[in-house]
Amino acid sequence: MSMVLAVACGGAFGAVGRYLISSHMQTVAGNNFPWGTLTVNILGCAILGALVTVFSHIWSPTQEMRAFLTVGMMGALTTFSALSLEVVLMIERAQWGMAAGYIIASVTLCVAATLLSMAGMRALL
Repeated sequence: MSMVLAVACGGAFGAVGRYLISSHMQTVAGNNFPWGTLTVNILGCAILGALVTVFSHIWSPTQEMRAFLTVGMMGALTTFSALSLEVVLMIERAQWGMAAGYIIASVTLCVAATLLSMAGMRALL
C-alpha cells in the first residue's frame, strides 16, 4: 500500500506541474502550436534521465521514493518521458531496430488510436 500511496502522491505533484507549466507556455507562446505539451515532454524526459542517472550513480532511494519520483511525478508530468527512457535503454543495449520500431509504433499507433477513438465518439454523439 505504501507503493500505491507514493505513486499517487507523486502523480498529484506531476499533474499540477503539468497544468501549471503547460498553461504558462500556452499563455506566453500562444495557441498556434502545442508548446505546453512539448515543453512538459522535453522537461519530463530531461528530469527522468537525470533521476535515473543519479539513482544509478550517487543516490539509492527507497523503492517508494523511486516510484514517487519516476512513476508518479514524471508519469503524471509526461508519459513521453517513459517512452524516451525505454528507447534510450534499447539504444544503450545496441537494439537499434527495436528502438526504431518502438518509436514508429508508439507514435503511429497512439496517434491512430486517438484519431479512431475521437471519430468513434463523434459518431456516437
